[in-house]
Amino acid sequence: MKFNVNREKLQKALSRVGSIIGARSMLPLIGNVLIEAKEGRIQLTTTDLDLRMSTSIEANVAEEGRSTAPARKLVSLVNSFSSPEVEFDVNDQDHFKIICGSGRFKLLGLPANDFPEDTDLTPVREVKIKECDFKRMIGAVSYAVGADDSRKALTGILFSVGENNLTLVATDSKRMAMQEFVPESVTGEFGDAIIPLKAMTEVRRLLEGDRTLSVSIGEKVCRFTSEDFIFDTKLIDGSYPNYRLVIPQSFKQEVELPSAVFKSKIESVSLVLSESSSYVVLKFDENQLSVIASSSEVGEGCDTMEIAFSGEPFEVSFNPVFLADPLRNIDAETVRFKINDPLNPVAMESGDGFLYVIMPIRKK
Repeated sequence: MKFNVNREKLQKALSRVGSIIGARSMLPLIGNVLIEAKEGRIQLTTTDLDLRMSTSIEANVAEEGRSTAPARKLVSLVNSFSSPEVEFDVNDQDHFKIICGSGRFKLLGLPANDFPEDTDLTPVREVKIKECDFKRMIGAVSYAVGADDSRKALTGILFSVGENNLTLVATDSKRMAMQEFVPESVTGEFGDAIIPLKAMTEVRRLLEGDRTLSVSIGEKVCRFTSEDFIFDTKLIDGSYPNYRLVIPQSFKQEVELPSAVFKSKIESVSLVLSESSSYVVLKFDENQLSVIASSSEVGEGCDTMEIAFSGEPFEVSFNPVFLADPLRNIDAETVRFKINDPLNPVAMESGDGFLYVIMPIRKK
């Protein structure tokens, strides 16, 4: 195999696949990147056996072929180059001769025939959506994913397809974030799948602009296809809890709050908290919201903001991180804060299909 390729394009391609590299102790080949040269392009593929990423770029292919090179060493090497072109010459022993400018390097590769085969996928449903929209959806919910491996379903994001509707949901059982959106198209069966957080985080890193992303769901595998990459992930087995049961049917009070100001008040007041006093109090009075925190080890803080509120004053307490998380991750200028009482679930929602449900803290 022999080809030369633009250094900047190669760097960008390696950055796409470089984070999906398995531990060599598991299987030497999954620490390598599969390189295939044919028909004026090279395709780069990496896998950790759960995730698989492929991307291709234009190249001047003098001799077609395929081989694998140590991924991290290749990434580091290419990142150190400065000349515009990189030349690869790979012999029958999978030894890579790499030339860039005055630099001459040799990397010892492994045969491509033993590299894990491409994922077998038979789609049961497919969603097409703009990359920027899906990126926003993932960001709106991913922070609420659970970390308890004993509840495996909660360690992923629910991908729920309905009639011309896509819903992403994440919950750790203490709070729930949901984002609904109307994609460009929906085909196949309606239904749910649970996609691992690591996969969603990786996809979100790669998305940009208003190009169309295709999401194909199979029985055990999900595939994301864009102009720049093909990314496969295994799905999480199990049933996702009925998240709609935690959403109150009605609320006694609703207050519109400016998102950025509300977030700023929570974050500044939270600075006086210690680990043993990890809650903030929201005090609703006539046309005023007070954000209050105190700690015997650190001190106390209070900040206020004007709001359109009338009615019986009340107080409600929250984990400050959980309270501020959605405000950090959505684009809405305002949110509707909805509450029944200080002991039952409270909701925040925006006008773009976003809903967040959080349990108040019961102070001792």
